[in-house]
Amino acid sequence: MTSIVENVMTTEVAAVNQDASFHTVAELLISRGVSGMPVLDDDNRVLGVVSEADLLAKEEFKERYYGDDYRPPLRARIRHSAGSEGSGFRKSLGETAGALMTSPAHVVAPDASVVSAARLMDRHGVKRLPVVDAGGRLIGIVSRRDLIKVFLRPDKDLEQEVREVLRGQAQVSVTDAVVTLTGAYAEHSQAVTAISLAENIDGVVAVRDELSWKHDDIADLPVWGGA
Repeated sequence: MTSIVENVMTTEVAAVNQDASFHTVAELLISRGVSGMPVLDDDNRVLGVVSEADLLAKEEFKERYYGDDYRPPLRARIRHSAGSEGSGFRKSLGETAGALMTSPAHVVAPDASVVSAARLMDRHGVKRLPVVDAGGRLIGIVSRRDLIKVFLRPDKDLEQEVREVLRGQAQVSVTDAVVTLTGAYAEHSQAVTAISLAENIDGVVAVRDELSWKHDDIADLPVWGGA
C-alpha cells in the first residue's frame, strides 16, 4: 500500500485572503501556532504562502536603515529594491498578505504519494505544502510532521500487509516497524524481490533479511561488458 497525502493531511487550515492586513496575518500566525499559511484569492485558490520570515522582513529593514535614525534617500532605496535583496525589501513595505507572501506556492495534489510530497518539500526547502484540488483550490495542508505519521502504523497492521504482499511465501515478524523475513525460496531472485516488496510498504523502517534460497539464479546471469 502506498499512503497518499489525503490520508495524512490536515483539513482545518489556517489561511488568509490576499487582502488581509499585516496585523491580521501576524495575529493568525500567533493564535494558530503556525509559522506559515496559504494566501488565497476570492475563489479559495492558493496564490502563495506567507510566513513569519516574510513578516520579519519589515523589522529587519527598520533595523538596517532606521537603527541610527538614518533614512536613506529615495534613490538609494530604489537601488536597494532592484538589487539581490529586492524581494526582502519589497516585503518590508508590504501591508497585506498578498504583498508579503512568497509566490507562487509549491502545492501538492491529495492523491500524490507521501514520498513524492516529502521529495517536493526537500527539493524546495519548505516545511509544509498546501493541498489543492484540480482547480487549484485549497482543501488541506500537509507538513513534515504529517508525513512521518506513516511510520506510526501498528506492527500488527504492517505484518498483515507484508504477509499479503508476499502471499505467504515467507515467515514475517514485525517489531517497532522493523520487518524480519525468514524462510526459503527456490530462487535467489525471488528472495531479493520479497525484500524489495517489504521495503516499499509505507511505514516499514527496515527489513532484516534472514531468507535462504536453493538456486542462485542471479549468479547464473551473464555479465555484460568488459574488455
